[in-house]
Amino acid sequence: MRYSLLAGGKRIRPVLALATATARGRAPEEVLALAAALELVHTYSLIHDDLPAMDDDDLRRGRPTCHRAFGENVAILAGDGLYAEAFRHLLHRQAGEPAHLLAAARELATATSVSGMVGGQYLDVADAADTGASGLRHLHELKTGRLIGASVACVLLLEGAGEAATMAFRRYAGELGVLFQIVDDILDVTGSDDALGKPRGSDERHGKRTYVSEYGLDGARELAGDSHRKASAALVQAAPAGAVELEQITNFIYTRSS
Repeated sequence: MRYSLLAGGKRIRPVLALATATARGRAPEEVLALAAALELVHTYSLIHDDLPAMDDDDLRRGRPTCHRAFGENVAILAGDGLYAEAFRHLLHRQAGEPAHLLAAARELATATSVSGMVGGQYLDVADAADTGASGLRHLHELKTGRLIGASVACVLLLEGAGEAATMAFRRYAGELGVLFQIVDDILDVTGSDDALGKPRGSDERHGKRTYVSEYGLDGARELAGDSHRKASAALVQAAPAGAVELEQITNFIYTRSS
């Protein structure tokens, strides 16, 4: 568990939670437990995603994947343990009104369920998503977007924010998740193993549908630019007074090279 959790990475999901707290006028330290829980969940998903039954990848975050280092059986248990620890840590360490804390825990559970990450992973590995642009977007909204969305929405749920404010931030986070995946698909073609910390071309080797396979490299880049503009506009609607750190994260996701 420590091997995979402490291997590095961009920590985008916990940083999103901290930046959302700042945008809402709260000290980021107030949601540190939530931020940690988000990274625990994300790391569990990476361990299981790399397994031979899934993507069968050998490298993650610049080092051998968990199942390559410790065996497939230990890797499965490590992923299960991280997922359980995420909720134990959130419910034990995160301060807040009980009803608000339970709402955040429910949001995180839903984002990782068959209505979110697990459902999206099924559509991916079973090649069961609808054909065309809408099917591809739906797959990635579930697999990638829901956890990114929860990273933002949980902060508002913890403070008991109104539905209008929460929905505005959900729209921003939803588009941000799509942007992240489009850029990820582009980097799988254009990036280097060293920069990515994992083998490039993995999606093509596994015959996966990606934004590049559907639209070509230039088309995917155009989509990324359009998604970046939509996410930025949605952020202005969600935080009209400004949210500098969230703006920086949005720009980073668009321009990142790893």
